[in-house]
Amino acid sequence: MSKHLRNDLQHLKKELLFIGMTVEEAVEKSMRAFRKGDVDTARKIIEDDEVINAKEVEIEEECLKLLALYQPVAKDLRFLATVIKINNDLERMGDISAKISKRTISMAKELPIELPDQLKEMIQVTKTMVKDSLDAFFRQDASDSRQICKRDVIVDKLNKEIFRLVREKMQADPNNIDQYLDIVTATKSIERIADLATNIAQDVVYMVEGEIIRHKFLD
Repeated sequence: MSKHLRNDLQHLKKELLFIGMTVEEAVEKSMRAFRKGDVDTARKIIEDDEVINAKEVEIEEECLKLLALYQPVAKDLRFLATVIKINNDLERMGDISAKISKRTISMAKELPIELPDQLKEMIQVTKTMVKDSLDAFFRQDASDSRQICKRDVIVDKLNKEIFRLVREKMQADPNNIDQYLDIVTATKSIERIADLATNIAQDVVYMVEGEIIRHKFLD
């Protein structure tokens, strides 16, 4: 690896660290705001999504420039390919955080209703998946990444439980159906963030080991 390429890759890591930290904060705050009905925080998250969008474009352009300039192979090529994919997944997490925030604002217009107990656990597991998948990338830890992928099953199960409970609430209390629909939308969005964290973990395995594990059952 040339000195120039090494320096450029280090700079790219710093840029990905910035967007990663920004998105991780948006995910955490959007989920907390949803649980607490914090409209001011929700509005701020929606506004700040433009920062994430701009940085995502900047990082993608930098990756494409490095691919054209250095024509890297092997591990360096896998690294750049992984950064492009993770960068896109992070931008989508930012969009979903904004979507959750819109549900927070929508729900605040009506009388408060009780949220399912399982939502707290679902949020906690999802937040740790986002954090741990990014940590695994910067540590280049394929073993931890495989374990992160397994946690997605927990989130999927909780999502189904919450949907079942909310459906029962909708049948018993049709007057608040709009708020229950907001809960379903937000819960599905949280489940999608966990999916994207799983994508990142899978991409780390590819970056480190060169193995594509998407669509494979992890023992």
